[in-house]
Parts: sequence; C-alpha cells; structure tokens
Amino acid sequence: MIKRFLCILLAVVTLSSLLTSCHGTLVTEKTPQKKEYSYVLPDEFDETKTYELTFWAKNDTNVTQAGIYADAVEKFEELYPNIKINLNLYNDYSKIYNDVLTNIPTDTTPNICITYPDHIATYLTGADTVVPLDGLIDDPEYGLGGSKLKFDSPTKDEVIPKFLEECVLDGSYYALPYMRSTEACYVNKTFVEKLGYTLPETLTWDFIWEVSEAATQKDADGKYIANGQEVLIPFIYKSTDNMMISMLKQLGAGYSTDEGDIQIFNKEMENILYKIASVVKKGGFSTFKISGYPANFLNAGQCIFAIDSTAGATWMGTEAPLVDISEDRIVDFETVVMPIPQYDPENPQMISQGPSICIFNKKDPQVVFASWLFCQFLLTNETQIAYAQTEGYVPVTSKAQESAEYRDYISRCGENNELYYDIKIKASQLLMDNTENTFVTPVFNGSASLRNVAGLLIENVTKSIRRKEKVDDAYMQEMYQSLITRYNLTAYDEDISTDFGNIDTGITDAALPTASLVLLISLGGIWIILGAYFVYNWIKSRK
Repeated sequence: MIKRFLCILLAVVTLSSLLTSCHGTLVTEKTPQKKEYSYVLPDEFDETKTYELTFWAKNDTNVTQAGIYADAVEKFEELYPNIKINLNLYNDYSKIYNDVLTNIPTDTTPNICITYPDHIATYLTGADTVVPLDGLIDDPEYGLGGSKLKFDSPTKDEVIPKFLEECVLDGSYYALPYMRSTEACYVNKTFVEKLGYTLPETLTWDFIWEVSEAATQKDADGKYIANGQEVLIPFIYKSTDNMMISMLKQLGAGYSTDEGDIQIFNKEMENILYKIASVVKKGGFSTFKISGYPANFLNAGQCIFAIDSTAGATWMGTEAPLVDISEDRIVDFETVVMPIPQYDPENPQMISQGPSICIFNKKDPQVVFASWLFCQFLLTNETQIAYAQTEGYVPVTSKAQESAEYRDYISRCGENNELYYDIKIKASQLLMDNTENTFVTPVFNGSASLRNVAGLLIENVTKSIRRKEKVDDAYMQEMYQSLITRYNLTAYDEDISTDFGNIDTGITDAALPTASLVLLISLGGIWIILGAYFVYNWIKSRK
C-alpha cells in the first residue's frame, strides 16, 4: 500500500515538473541561443516519396478564412500530389502556442504553424525545434521566387522589407510573414461633434482623454447627454498590452532592449497609469477584458472611441457585415477610421502585428523540404489577396499589393457592405499608408511574458479604480512586485530597476524559478523516501 502511494506521488510530482518546464520558465537566457544547427536544403525534392504534413492555423472563427486555407491546401496538393496537408484550425493564437509547447518535449509539433515571433523565441529555447530559413529563402532553385517551384512564388525583394525583418530572431529568419495588420481607432464622429468637438487631422491622447471625460456628462434623468442612453463607455481599448507598448514607444520611454533588458518600470509608465486611473474614475475608459468587445459598444452607440486591430474592421460601424448584437440595438452614426492617438503627431508610431509562418524541424530533411514548399505557397497572390479581403489585413508582398486584382479591390471601397465594406478597406489603406510608421517590440525568451505584464498594468489599475480601491505609490509598488514575481521577469533580467528606485522582487538570482526549485527538491525527497523504503524491505527479507 505504501509502495503504491509513493509511486503515485512520484508520478504526480514528475508530471508537474514537466508541465512547468513546458512553459519555458526554466530558461534564463535573455535571447535565444545561437544554433550551431542550420538546416541544409537537399539538392532536389524527392517526389517519389509521400509526405504527410500537419498545418496549424488560426481563422478567427471566420468560415471564409477557413475556406481560403482549405482551398490553398487543395491547390497545393494538385501541384504536389505526393504531399498531404492535414489542416488543423484554431480560433486562438495562445492555444496554438500552448499546444506547441506541450508537444515540443515529445517531438510531436506540427510541421507548419501560424504563430508570432514572441512565441517562436520561446520555442527556440529547446533543441532545434524551429528551422532557420536564411539558406532556404536565398536558394536560387527552391527559395523565394525559385526556378524549380511549381507555382509563382514572390522573390525575397517582393516581400515587404519591414514585414520580413519582423521575422528575424537572433540574427536569422525563423519565419515568413503571412498577413499584417495594425491598430486603428474607430470613431463615432456623430457623437464627437454632438459634444461640440471637431476631429483633428491626427488624434492625440490629450484629445481622446478630453472628449472621453466630457462624454461622461449626464442629464437630469441620469442618461448620458451624448447618446441618450443609460450606458456609455466613451473609450474602450481592445489590447491593453498594445496600448501600453505604443504609448511608451511614442514617448521614447523604455520598454525593453533587443538584448532582453526590461525597462518598462519607469516614470513615464507610471504617469500613464495615473492618467488612466483619473479617466476611469470619471467613467471615461475601460478595456475589452473588463467590459467587452469594443465593436459591440460602438455599434450600439455606447462607445465613441473603439481601438482594435484593423483585422477587426468588418465588425465596426453601423453597416458592419459582421455583428454580435441584435439589429434593433444598432445606432446610426458616421464611422471614421483613424490611426491610434499620438503624443507627437509629427512622428506617428503604431504597432505592427499579424501572423507569421514557421517550420518545425523533423528528422527527415525531405519532410522539412515539403513543409518549406507549402510555406511559400501561402505567399502566392491568390492566397494573399483572398485572405486579405476577409478582414482589414494587408498582403505581405508588394507582388500582391501592386497586382491589378488587389488594386481593383481597394478602388471599389464602399461599393457594397460585404466584400467592399468601406470601413474594412479604409483600415487596410491606413496600414499601407503608414507601414513606415509601424514598429515591433524586441523579441527574446521572456518577451511574451513582458507583453502580458504591459497589459496587466493597465487592466489592474482600471479594475482597482472601478472597485473604489486606492491607487497610490504603495499600490503601484505592490503591483509591480506581484507582476515581476508572477511572470518571473528576473529569469530574463536580474537587474530590473526603475527611474524611481529599485524594485524589491523578493527573488534571488538563482537560475531556476521558485516553483521549479520546489518541484526539484520534492522529487529528490521522494526518491530518498523510495530508496529508504526499498533498503528497509531488502534488510527485512535478509532477516
């Protein structure tokens, strides 16, 4: 009985340690290690063999997007009948990320995966999990625009340089861009003017805060003057991590360095939080995680400024083809699509986002070869343009953007409220007009955790104010320490400090996080107990 109990206990502790290591928390390097391994493309693709590949993709529950993926798979398999693609669709990038991490220890990762550079940085902390693409991209026969490809692949020069550079980690290309978007501010211009304001050419944070506070005024019946309803959240931001990151970038304040030094805990960040707290206290601001999807409030006339991805444009506005609220709740108003608010209108900064494609390493180099062929096929004009038309995405190649088909699509803005929905096309145009004003955050092992912290700083302050809690310097310090500990930021930067004093994290400089140390110590203890038990039985049997 004791033996059975100890074995079960050992199994539980061992499993716990494996689950902990799956999330990358055991690694303390600030950037992915340089890989000695470099995949070498075979001289020829062996078409005498059959290959079965798994492709994990995300489709935002959009059936049209799912159909585009399926169509791409079908047409690729017609060109390469010896390659079978198994398509697995997700509706959440974080689910893909977690599933990949779970499968890395058992070498059961997919062959091709839609993902983000932050996620790839974590994948690279293991063995040779993700294939570096430098040699593949430049190969004259099977690389981008290669002479032996059976489809019209874009050349390296035809991939938008800004987007391609976003796929560089530790000096090598570990992905190809697939689609790109940015954030936009969807404005209820009708309500702005009703409040006595005129939209400026460029939105500023001062304007947003002022109008948002003014919109909280109510009439004698307790209804908001702006919309005549009992509900109004003037300003809702979908992604608060992007919000904090963008504001810091615009201010020239620290977030992190390319080497992984964490700089987010600075005075500018704290000033941002106090400003947000003051607006929340007056009822002028909330977030998606706290209140709900910005588009639902905007379309119901219960929001004036809704910031979301350009990829979500088909949900925004009175005539939006996709809505989550009943038709009788939709309010008629004029929607304007604008870049996110700026601190310095003369030097706009907005985040670049959108999925990329990576390839996982497998023992058979021909399997990786087959994966590379399909990865490139997703950059063909047909797939790029079709997918971009489903939302406010833009194709990642100049080959697609400058094609007659895509130019015709853009030129027919507003022709109908389906394929040519004006808000969607204007959102796409916004990104194309501002590609050079976009930026990405540094990518390193731990950058995904830092991004979570950036958003939680705003989420926590907003929740606390709504709960009537006191937000002061003591509150701020306690929150910083809690987030640093929770996300183990000292595993990536052991010298986290702020402009207003060092933060006492309570974490030692040990390479392993506390939870992992506890698990390892527990494992050691269990083995000692088991050893003692078996020695006792052996002595007993000898007697």
